[in-house]
Amino acid sequence: HKGTRLLRTCYSVVCARDVEQGYFGPVPALPVTERRGTSLLRTCYSVYLIDGALIFAIWERLSLKMFKRKLTALDYHSQDTFDISDENQFRNLVIWLEDQKIRHYKIDDRQSLRDIKSTDWPKAFKRYLKDLACPVQGDKDSEHLEWLLSFAVRLEYSDNGNADFKKGVNALARLLNVTAHPDHLITLKAVSKVVQRRISAEALENPDSVIVKGQPFPFQEADLGFDTGDYVLNQAAKILRLLYIHDLRDLQTKINECIVAVQSVTANPKTDTKLGKVGY
Repeated sequence: HKGTRLLRTCYSVVCARDVEQGYFGPVPALPVTERRGTSLLRTCYSVYLIDGALIFAIWERLSLKMFKRKLTALDYHSQDTFDISDENQFRNLVIWLEDQKIRHYKIDDRQSLRDIKSTDWPKAFKRYLKDLACPVQGDKDSEHLEWLLSFAVRLEYSDNGNADFKKGVNALARLLNVTAHPDHLITLKAVSKVVQRRISAEALENPDSVIVKGQPFPFQEADLGFDTGDYVLNQAAKILRLLYIHDLRDLQTKINECIVAVQSVTANPKTDTKLGKVGY
């Protein structure tokens, strides 16, 4: 309604809460006010049209943060000073990724990429992306680099990857009392959930909000509703059912948060006798 800054509402509806306050850092508000008779969607679109340059700058900043995190994970020597707009730095990074992490070409076949001063380098880079089956379309270097970095990270920390990484994941799991899985990536997901739910900044400030209270649910004694003919399978099925119910509750919570965010814009209509109608 009139006098309300919309970006926060639009951002809450469109984006996840952890993106707004956590991984990518805070995003500055855009000073846009909704007019009478203007729908929320049209107003959000107007925000984009009016402040497209600022939105692009915000997106660019988020991309740079993503680049830095992935460069850090790959131990790149110039992670703090890398500039995507510098052509030489971009080309040097591409050949470094191929030499050190990806290794798709034989050493002799990398010469076209290594010659970063050549006018034919863009053609060599395009052929390199094709050989890697890169799904990214278009000519934006930032999008291609984002995919290359993600691909290199997957190779670096894949199942057949760094043994020290696997040891580190298992050591962290033991520290947090998380049962290790034969697949260290599944163990890492479990560790991540424990950290997000129990050791986040919000949880540390208010431990009572995450500490489970009450009597444990006796799932062993619960009625499954069907019988598999195997006691162990029956117990596993009960656990799966409880996990499914837990996921449904999380989904319902997120739906309710979206409804509340939308209602903050659409609720509490005002009467304007000049317009001869109720609401906007």
